[in-house]
Amino acid sequence: MSENSKPEPGFNTSIIHSEYVAPDGFAAFPVGIHHASTVLFNNVKAMRERSWQDKSAYTYGLHGTPTSFTLEARLAEIENGEHCLLTPSGLAAITLVNMAFLQSGDHVLIPDNVYGPSRDQADWLSRSFGVSVRYYDPLIGAGIAALIEENTRLIWVEAPGSVSMEVPDVPAICAAAHARGVLVALDNTWSAGVAFAAFEHGVDIIMQALTKYQSGGSDVLMGAVITRDNALNTRLQMAHMRLGFGVGMDDVYLVLRNLPTLQLRFNAHDQSARKIASWLTNRPEISKVLHPALPDCPGHDIWQRDFSGAGGLFSVLFDAKYGEEQTDRFVDSLKLFKLGYSWGGAHSLCIPYRMQYMRTNWSEPGILVRFNIGLEDTQDLIADIEQALATLT
Repeated sequence: MSENSKPEPGFNTSIIHSEYVAPDGFAAFPVGIHHASTVLFNNVKAMRERSWQDKSAYTYGLHGTPTSFTLEARLAEIENGEHCLLTPSGLAAITLVNMAFLQSGDHVLIPDNVYGPSRDQADWLSRSFGVSVRYYDPLIGAGIAALIEENTRLIWVEAPGSVSMEVPDVPAICAAAHARGVLVALDNTWSAGVAFAAFEHGVDIIMQALTKYQSGGSDVLMGAVITRDNALNTRLQMAHMRLGFGVGMDDVYLVLRNLPTLQLRFNAHDQSARKIASWLTNRPEISKVLHPALPDCPGHDIWQRDFSGAGGLFSVLFDAKYGEEQTDRFVDSLKLFKLGYSWGGAHSLCIPYRMQYMRTNWSEPGILVRFNIGLEDTQDLIADIEQALATLT
């Protein structure tokens, strides 16, 4: 080797520092999957000038790649919002909101029909972090004004409750909250952002469990928090950074892949669920069908006024003469409906709840069972429920 010749790099160096660069000009419908923990900078000046907060550039994988930025932008568009942050789960999205806007000595109002893990987290905040928590009647509407205290910082709303299905008067709650300078955060997972225009009804912060309809495959855990206000988004960003929330780009891609069919799938779930819920209203074994589109559901008139769809999730109350042993047998006898939590996937699900342990004041007689109507043929699902109902006697 001559003195001026360039030494060949060793094998390990050459496979890490490859000189190959793929040519420009490739285009396809799918969004590219950009994996990264480390993000590269052209020089020190570029490194020092980049900011992760305005999303104009990339600094570290935890703060996003082109893949996650794309999903965040599309989710914000669906909700007619401006800003979106991804979290590892729906519960993580709830956590993000609580950590961003609550501190020791603050007061938060939470509906009594709230998602179970959210209630558990609120109790934990109360026990361990000095946050005062009060649970309110989800149908309270404008009456929530009487519960707002000087230190109330946040009101949570779930529309509807994902087990007992009460539909709250969101605009009335928001008006009362804003009159006192209080923020309103909505769990909008039930409507997937396509059946309820939350910002137009006064909500300040929206959270979604992307695990449900956006994913559509029962295979992804992810959440999102969406806002319109720059100052609120800044507080959420700082909490997001301090909590160290990140998501995997392969999971982000799965959600992106399924977003184009979100409305079609939601409508299909909705159409089938309404048929099954209506059929169940005529079954003697069922005392009440808790589907927001049906008159028996508390808050049905609010749903008619404010919502454009209903999705696939609803509950029923069995006649009080049937005990837990019988309703458990009903659930275990289902063939197409599988036993499991969550919703929004292609497979139908069914699960019984012990409401007396979940609610402060639950007086409805009969066992509550929740259905997620998937994408199977509607008549096959009806036949499955019918054969399982026969086991009650």
